Amino acid sequence: QVQLVESGGGSVQPGGSLRLSCTASGSIRNTNGMGWYRQAPGKQREFVARFTSKGNPWYRDSVEGRFTISRDEYEPTVHLQMDSLRPEDTAVYYCNAFVDNTDHWGRGIQVTVSS
Repeated sequence: QVQLVESGGGSVQPGGSLRLSCTASGSIRNTNGMGWYRQAPGKQREFVARFTSKGNPWYRDSVEGRFTISRDEYEPTVHLQMDSLRPEDTAVYYCNAFVDNTDHWGRGIQVTVSS
């Protein structure tokens, strides 16, 4: 089993920044395959950013250049630095880990971008 715990998030005005963190525990060897998804009200959950199985960062087009995914060197933790936030970034953000052909999810954390 893999457990994922998110932190960070909150409310910010358009153009502002927030940082999300996700720490994994359990049967997970490294942060390859970990990343972030989001779900806005009335919409399907969508991919945001992740590390590929080879450890390369990968972003959805609408966040490329504004969001940065990173990870700790010695802890199973990934971060999502979100800059130049827009109202359309408002959503519940979920940490995801794809381990042993299974998706694992955190509980989600709210990000609200509003003036």
